[in-house]
Amino acid sequence: MIELAILIEIGSRVGTFHTIMLIISTGVVGALLAQSQGLAVIRKIQEEISFGRPPADELFDGLFVLVGGVLLITPGILTDLIGFAFLLPITRNLIKQLFILKIQNNIARGETNFTSINFFR
Repeated sequence: MIELAILIEIGSRVGTFHTIMLIISTGVVGALLAQSQGLAVIRKIQEEISFGRPPADELFDGLFVLVGGVLLITPGILTDLIGFAFLLPITRNLIKQLFILKIQNNIARGETNFTSINFFR
């Protein structure tokens, strides 16, 4: 509902055509940014693997790039802002650190359980 209210307000101020063009242009820019950031993450994962290191940090980046891309192709201004935050490396790193801190706190409090599945029993 918030997204709809924002779009209606923007539409009433700049017009329907400009609002639609804004939605389309953020989707296109978002898709291009998601593609370039996704490729950068894939290169980082390959680099880490080539050095024999697990690409844990890069996997989080990949997850956040995917989420950001999905948010950017979803029509709406608020989802676009959040999507760009997930795609831009500066804000993505901040979000990633907060996410990791939250996971670490949950583990320390015993609120996170890990289960492994062995398919070859």
